[in-house]
Formats: sequence, structure tokens, C-alpha cells
Amino acid sequence: QKKRRAATARRQHLKSAMLQLAVTEIEKEQAAKEVEKQNYLAEHCPPLSLPGSMQELQELCKKLHAKIESVDEERYDTEVKLQKTNKELEDLSQKLFDLRGKFKRPPLRRVRMSADAMLRALLGSKHKVCMDLRANLKQVKKEDTEKEKDLRDVGDWRKNIEEKSGMEGRKKMFEAGE
Repeated sequence: QKKRRAATARRQHLKSAMLQLAVTEIEKEQAAKEVEKQNYLAEHCPPLSLPGSMQELQELCKKLHAKIESVDEERYDTEVKLQKTNKELEDLSQKLFDLRGKFKRPPLRRVRMSADAMLRALLGSKHKVCMDLRANLKQVKKEDTEKEKDLRDVGDWRKNIEEKSGMEGRKKMFEAGE
């Protein structure tokens, strides 16, 4: 048990040390990102100095609008390039599937179609024969035997309720009660 306790204590100590290292690494990464962001902003966005006169302010606004338009054009161009490359990637992946011989199965829909309609769709105008599948079936006559008739007659209790013994009296009692 002492060995187990020592092993678990060592394991917990190692875990805590790793967690402390991870926390310090994360903090370093965040500080580096912040410094990188500040450098980028200082390089690409010079500090704004507002002029005092109205005409200079208008000129500054025109310059800012021109920059915004140029950035918008660049953004649009990059979006179009991205769409083109995505389309090319899809086409190339489809060609790759075709070359490999592995095809994606399209989702199939269930279509209700009679045999005649199916033959007409497959053969076109050549199909003139009407397929009646029930026409070639044998006609089978059902013979009513006396036993079946008796069973049918006895089975329907509504028809012969008065014929059963004892029921007639009960029926009269029921009618008298109403």
C-alpha cells in the first residue's frame, strides 16, 4: 500500500506541475499575441490626427473613403478567388472519385409506377402490350360444404337468438322491463 500511495502522490505532483507549466505557456502565448496585435496596428493604422479646419477634415474623410473602397474591392476579389478555388477543388475531387470507381450513391426516391408505365418508360413507343398480371391466373371455385353452412349459421347469434333454449323467456322479460 505504501508503494501505491507513493505512486499516486508522485502522479498527482506531476499533474500539478504539468498544469502549472501549461498555465504559464498559455499566458506567454496571450502576451505574444497582444504584442503582435499592437505591432500590426501600429504598422498598418497610423495614429489619427484630426485637423482643425473644415476643408482638411473633408479631405481626410475622402481619403478614408478611398481606403475603405480599396479594402472592400480587395475583400471582394479574395472572396471570388476563394469561391473559384472551392469549385475547382470540388471538381477535382469528383474526377478523383470517377477515376477510382467509387461513386457516391444519390438518395433514391420511391416512385409508384405500374408495370405498364415502367415498360412504357423503358421501351418508349415500342411498348404496346398491356400487362394484366391477373388475367393468366386460374379460376378456383369455392365449394360450400354443409358443415361450413352450419357453422356459419350457428356462428351468427343475432339471427337465431330466439331459437336458443331459454333465451326467449329472457327476451320477453327484457321487453317487459322497458
